[in-house]
Amino acid sequence: MRIARFTTGEDPAYGIVTGDLDQFGQPTDDAVVVELAGDPMYVGLKVLEREHKLADVKLLAPVLPRSKVVGVGKNYAAHAAEMGGDQPKEPLLFLKPNTSVIGPGDAILYPSQTSHLSYEGEVAVVIGRICRDVPPELATDVIYGYTIANDVTARDLQKTDNQWARAKGMDTFCPLGPWIENDLDPQSFIDGRRVQTFLNGDVVQDGTTADMTWNIPDLIAYISSAMTLLPGDVILTGTPEGVGPMEVGDEVEVFVEGLGALTNTVARR
Repeated sequence: MRIARFTTGEDPAYGIVTGDLDQFGQPTDDAVVVELAGDPMYVGLKVLEREHKLADVKLLAPVLPRSKVVGVGKNYAAHAAEMGGDQPKEPLLFLKPNTSVIGPGDAILYPSQTSHLSYEGEVAVVIGRICRDVPPELATDVIYGYTIANDVTARDLQKTDNQWARAKGMDTFCPLGPWIENDLDPQSFIDGRRVQTFLNGDVVQDGTTADMTWNIPDLIAYISSAMTLLPGDVILTGTPEGVGPMEVGDEVEVFVEGLGALTNTVARR
């Protein structure tokens, strides 16, 4: 089930997106959004007798984390190699503020503080309930669903700051969307789902989640051993190799098999 957050020009609402996806992860022309009463993470799936053509609404970030976005660095061996240095012996964690989150179609703003803005296409996990010290075998019990992320990074600041708060935490540096899919088999990410990033239509990243060093249950166990996870928190699971620069005017699309596609453009801040 694809749960979206959207607007028709009024207050944001939640809905279920129906219809098939084409080979590029885009919804077909007959797709509609069936409106829900309230945030389904908290009130459940209460369907209203209102629906909208998907083409007539603006999709928003499907979740606005009330607490945090937890990123995982160098979780694909080939990406760790392209970034230089050894792969971490444990998951490498960082935080993005919730003010960095934007939705599909929103502009990634290129700030003046950097001259090297990079894309990183990723699978994102949305947490569904408060949890701490979750063992890997119970990790799926706390997952609300999955979405797509672009872990935008100011690569030069990442190198000079000696920590990643500015490099990964600026406004618009965490596109999420286009919806949350809560029906996927968690094992399928371990078996492998394709992750691709397109820059102006050209494939620049092409990987599979099977190549994660630490799989999603392992990440949830590790992160929750250090900090309490709250409903709506988002975990970015790492990016395959092929990261590279974006420029003002570029279009970046992240595709995840079975999840759809997240598209954003780059604009001058």
